[in-house]
Amino acid sequence: MDKKSRQFLFDYLNNASPTGFEAPGQQIWLDYIKPYIDDQIIDVYGTAVGVINPKAEYKVVIEAHADEISWFVNYITDDGYIYVRRNGGSDHQIAPSKRVNIQGEKGIVKGVFGWPAIHVRDNNKEEAPSLKNIFIDIGAESRQEVEDMGVHVGCVITFDDELIELNKNWLVGRALDNRIGGFMIAEVARRLKEKKKKLPFCLYIVNAVQEEIGLRGAEMISRRLKPDVAICTDVTHDTCSPMYNKKESGYQKCGKGPVLCYGPAVQQNVLKMVLNVAQKEKIPFQRQAVSRSTGTDTDSFAYSAEGVASALISLPLKYMHTTVEMAHKDDIENVIKLLYAVILQLKPGQDFRYIR
Repeated sequence: MDKKSRQFLFDYLNNASPTGFEAPGQQIWLDYIKPYIDDQIIDVYGTAVGVINPKAEYKVVIEAHADEISWFVNYITDDGYIYVRRNGGSDHQIAPSKRVNIQGEKGIVKGVFGWPAIHVRDNNKEEAPSLKNIFIDIGAESRQEVEDMGVHVGCVITFDDELIELNKNWLVGRALDNRIGGFMIAEVARRLKEKKKKLPFCLYIVNAVQEEIGLRGAEMISRRLKPDVAICTDVTHDTCSPMYNKKESGYQKCGKGPVLCYGPAVQQNVLKMVLNVAQKEKIPFQRQAVSRSTGTDTDSFAYSAEGVASALISLPLKYMHTTVEMAHKDDIENVIKLLYAVILQLKPGQDFRYIR
């Protein structure tokens, strides 16, 4: 990772990009990839697409999602405390004592998730954090003061945590799920340009919105682009940290390479192609099985319109949907390498049907 990539990574990851409010992050992403693409597409809900070789008939997608979990202001008490509801899969158990940024009408308003001191809690009947009792304190003493600060019902809230490097090999922060994916697909576009690779097909580099509330951005853009093949990226669980049951969650470990997914939404001929490329290029990889769905944007592409031949390359991640999500730098680099190598060996008109 050179200086330019690192600056982009930190600018992009440290920017708030809550589900439904992704536009500022999408602008950072577009500004970075603009020198490496021929055209761009922005849909009405904010999904951003960089396009290489737009006039070619055969269409290939590489994709990540741009949004992060967050909260909404749901209720303001008479004495100025704020109760919330989820925007995506936000974790109520990690909220107490966290600092937050509220996207108010007058700009960012700082706040904290308060919590009663340990001294006054009854250890025999201790109440766990839940959506019924977590609250935000912005230092206001009335509902009117809260509203005067530009905070109202519907304002979106993110945790105030930034990206750091840990012990040289790790990146730690909020929203690696899945803006690290946006970083990786942007790096693929950069490498194609800097290595002067000419593609014989149209490549869409898709950074989709609203994944965290039901894969909605991918659902919309897949219908518009109508690609022939899609390779999606997202994160998956490192199951080797404490408290995971490998019999239920499988074995995936950070530092051991990208995770390739088996499941009904994954088109097996596309997956075999990705596996063959990984083996040929000596890129380490892991395997994962899912049941009904992948739970990622892969599902939206796979089942779009008449069906799109799709596969999923996942980045193993520790502590998903917390403010200390951890990813290994080697895995990030190997996902980029694998995507890049897959693209270079794809042929226009490649037919992935099981029966011809």
